[in-house]
Amino acid sequence: MRKMYKMAFGMLVVGSSILVGTLWNFQVSGVSTTPGTADDPVVTKSYVDQQIQKALGGGGTTTPTNPTTPTSPTTPTQPSQGSDEVKNVALKPGKILIADAGAEFIVRSGNAVIYTEDSNGVADLTDGKDLLNGQAAPKNHLLSFPREGRGIQVKEGQKNGLIVMVRGGYTIK
Repeated sequence: MRKMYKMAFGMLVVGSSILVGTLWNFQVSGVSTTPGTADDPVVTKSYVDQQIQKALGGGGTTTPTNPTTPTSPTTPTQPSQGSDEVKNVALKPGKILIADAGAEFIVRSGNAVIYTEDSNGVADLTDGKDLLNGQAAPKNHLLSFPREGRGIQVKEGQKNGLIVMVRGGYTIK
């Protein structure tokens, strides 16, 4: 009998706690109730981007970048200006795209092979391995060139050129 009283008392306590909890409506102080008010404003992505640019010293205006078309430098022996801008470069058969130290390439179309004058290679950051002279450069892989004098060229026998995304300085020989 005592067991039944204990069980009934427990059910009464739990049931009354649930009833009191649902009927007792209170609000936590310090929490805004309505998003979009002055206390809790809703902002857009463009506003956040603008504020980030201001904080970084970029002025606050962001302009969308226009997609670049594949181009080739007008003077092949003159090195390009190194920057963080990504450029699409068209490389014709027989030409070699030589990277400046720290440049990064991504082969977008065509078949490319690695070109180096020494025994060291180029870092394939996508697969995490070293590509040596004459090895195929995989498409859509990020290639890092730690030193000058290394690059890529069109695979021998291919009639079409390459389209390569380049970040950093480069020279076409």
